[in-house]
Amino acid sequence: MHYVTDKPVEATLPPHCTLLLIVDPVSTACRIAQEASKRSHRIGAIWTSTIDTDERDPARYGCASLRYTFELIEGRDWTTTNGKEIDVVQSVVNEAAHSFNLTIAGCITGSGLPRSSQLADGLAKRMDLSPCTTPTTMIDVRNKFTQQTLLETSDLRSIKQVRGSSLDDEAISKFLDGGKYPLVVKLDQIGIQGGKIKSCHTKQEAKDHFQYLSQVVASSNNRTGAQIICQEYLRGVEVMVDSVSHNSKHKTCMVWRYDKRPANGERNVNFGMIPMESESHEAALAIPYVRKCLDAMGMKNGPSHAKCIVTVDGPVLVELNFRAYGGDGSWCHLARALTGGYSQVEASVDALLDPAAFDLLPDVPIGPFNAYGMQVYLVSHSCGEVTSMPGFQVMKHLPSFVSLSTDITVGSMVEYTTSFSTSPGVCVLMNKDESKLNKDLDLLHYLEEINALFDYKTKVESLARPTAATYSKQQKKNSRMDDMEKPSLVRIYSNDPKLTRQGMLMKRVTTIDASKEVVVVVDPYSTGCLVVNEIRNRGYQVIACWTLGFSEEMKTHTPGAAGEMKYFAELDEQEDLADTVKAIYEAAGKLRVVACIAGGEAGVDCADALSERMTLRTNGTHVANRRDKKIQQELIRDAGMRSVRQAAGSKWEHVIEFLQTEHYPVVLKPTDSAGSDGVKLCHNIEEAKEHFHHLFEVEAVNGGFNTEVLCQEFLRGKEYVVDQVSRDGIHKTMMVWVYDKRPANNSAFVYFGMVPVDPNSMEAKILIPYARGVLDVLGVQNGPSHAEVILTPTGPCLVEMNVRAHGGDGNWRSLARGLTGGYSQVEVTVDSYLDKKQFMITPNLPPTPFRASGQEVILVSYSRGRVIGTPGYDIIRDLQSFVYMETGIKVGSFVERTVDLLTGIGSVILMHEDESVLNADISRVREMELNNELFEFERPGAMLTNASQRHLSEIIVSDEL
Repeated sequence: MHYVTDKPVEATLPPHCTLLLIVDPVSTACRIAQEASKRSHRIGAIWTSTIDTDERDPARYGCASLRYTFELIEGRDWTTTNGKEIDVVQSVVNEAAHSFNLTIAGCITGSGLPRSSQLADGLAKRMDLSPCTTPTTMIDVRNKFTQQTLLETSDLRSIKQVRGSSLDDEAISKFLDGGKYPLVVKLDQIGIQGGKIKSCHTKQEAKDHFQYLSQVVASSNNRTGAQIICQEYLRGVEVMVDSVSHNSKHKTCMVWRYDKRPANGERNVNFGMIPMESESHEAALAIPYVRKCLDAMGMKNGPSHAKCIVTVDGPVLVELNFRAYGGDGSWCHLARALTGGYSQVEASVDALLDPAAFDLLPDVPIGPFNAYGMQVYLVSHSCGEVTSMPGFQVMKHLPSFVSLSTDITVGSMVEYTTSFSTSPGVCVLMNKDESKLNKDLDLLHYLEEINALFDYKTKVESLARPTAATYSKQQKKNSRMDDMEKPSLVRIYSNDPKLTRQGMLMKRVTTIDASKEVVVVVDPYSTGCLVVNEIRNRGYQVIACWTLGFSEEMKTHTPGAAGEMKYFAELDEQEDLADTVKAIYEAAGKLRVVACIAGGEAGVDCADALSERMTLRTNGTHVANRRDKKIQQELIRDAGMRSVRQAAGSKWEHVIEFLQTEHYPVVLKPTDSAGSDGVKLCHNIEEAKEHFHHLFEVEAVNGGFNTEVLCQEFLRGKEYVVDQVSRDGIHKTMMVWVYDKRPANNSAFVYFGMVPVDPNSMEAKILIPYARGVLDVLGVQNGPSHAEVILTPTGPCLVEMNVRAHGGDGNWRSLARGLTGGYSQVEVTVDSYLDKKQFMITPNLPPTPFRASGQEVILVSYSRGRVIGTPGYDIIRDLQSFVYMETGIKVGSFVERTVDLLTGIGSVILMHEDESVLNADISRVREMELNNELFEFERPGAMLTNASQRHLSEIIVSDEL
């Protein structure tokens, strides 16, 4: 679609006129063709097989009115035989020109692809026309390595570099040994799949990437003879100089400065191109330097654009492209307005077809410019399927708006912007008033930041907290557990002996003969495995009782700190409670059963029933369905405590009235979910209905199927966890945590960590009595529990009470021990059942202040890709406060941007006696996340060039032009 205000010029062609040949006229070349056509010249398009059919339409580049006199297509109109392509194409071209009675006046390349350029130069030389460069069979001046070599031989500043195919090459080895880091390692040719350009900060990193590129070249069969370049890393201002030449006379059409900044996990995302006046410091240095570069490479005729870095030592060429600046020519309107009427497009036609007009052009753009303006490359901080583009309408009404080039329409998929190819478009702004331009620019960037450019097809948001079980989870459509790939976790521990001195590894012993006694643990998984080990460490035997339907996968879900699990016996729950009790006594044999504890969420009800029947310490069954989240809310509401508005049912009809009247968003989850299993935030009734039915189709994380779905109001406020242990109704608080949840990657609730809360804080003083009151209402008198509570503006409100130890594989245990000076919920859980004296002397609250500073840092990815290296792990492991790291990401893993539990990439426990050290280490981790330093990703190809081949299918131009 094209919306333009300037009507196409229908040239009246004379009986005999000139013909301009363009090989592969794409992008800005279409603008050149259209300008030549307006001047009554005919255009002949020559298409090589490197350009797809759908790329040949001028309308894709904003030139819908352009008509070619003829189009010659490889494979249809000619084929290459015996390496004589130039002869064959020349014959076909001459025949076509003769049939239209046309005189061939010029031949240029319309694409940056080597094949297009070589054919255009070959034809121009053979037909004695004006090629872009002086073709030679000796060297290829478009090769980036060759360009630098030519500069060096011409005594021009060039990039220090070497090239080779093996690390054993003497030049490569010497360069890596003596180079100043960082260095750039890349292929000397573009377009090879996986040929990523990389800045390497160490010799080993450079060698690793060299080896990686060697494998890329090998896998490509290296038909092009590609080699690997090692270059110095340039620091300075990146500029681009647009030039046009005629008979070796070079004129500068515009100098642009790149506006590059970090975004979406990438360090150098292009936010725009800013025109620079010729008298500016960088332009004054770059213009004469680039002209010397053009002479050094034999550039005589036609357009070119050079990318340079203006360093403290002067400008240095990065690459020189022998064609017009790309970007589909969306910058043309701006350039013409700034210069007073011309751009590189018009100058190119002058140089090729009207030398007298070219001579009249200024040597450089005359300053000051007639207005202020820039190209704004749109940056998306979100992704999804587009349902509307409200931001585009806002842009069109900005006072500075000139044009918008985009290929985004309803139904398009927008990606996070990390390169030119993922930018959703280019907006050109211009205004005679600089303050108005800046105001419009600020508004445009604000639209980007708040994700107001697009409306997306709504997706259901997960409220689940990432755990070890999810870091490498592969979820399929209809199953969340049986189809789950068993987590392959990487666990890294600190070797710091200070952790032992802090009491974190303190072992407790019992004062009785425990070897004759046994404890039943029902469904011991996650933190329950740590409880089992603590029991065994005190001399007791353990029987594992697995509840009916419990997933076989979850039976193997063992935290790294637990090691290999060993039980005195294992048995399955029977259909009848009495039969289960009988099976336990038979398994125990001569050992006395002294306790029955829930080892996980699924085992809570069974443990209560068994302990009650066996007259052990118990919470009993007098409160029916204690695990049911709906029942929990009803009980505390009846007790006069703040509760959640809700409705539950097994059929849609049971909840539809609530969902039709409740304010959105709302939370849907199974009534007996484990942790965040199946918990979703739904933004409208359609999403709620979809997730409601979905929960009945999938298996629960612990096995079995959901029987009822709970729909609740969405509570606004910070979410806390209150970990407690009880004995005979005496509740002792082990720790209060607050979830660090923030927006990221277009998701409103991404977990960044879990932070301990000082028990003397105002929040803790409100939360602890509330959580203990909930325990009393629910009849919980014994054992561990953790309450998830939202501190709303009207006070604390229960999300759910879990009558078991805090989960998360107990990764928090070492941190809790360090904060308290030696104990955590794990140890005190065992005390509550087996050691009354130790339980009674355990503090009512954690110490204040804590014995150290620490928190769990949940890692967040702002990038995506296949992992080829994990340099961030080594940095994290060397942090002063490092204690423990758990992640499912390793070389070969595919990382997504973190938006929910399935895209979590791991967690790190940090702790140190000095709070400033802890804060510095947390900042370093967050910095690595933002700068995409945790992982090295495999790239399908280098994306560090300008958007010259980008096809922006919609061009909207201001009505005032």
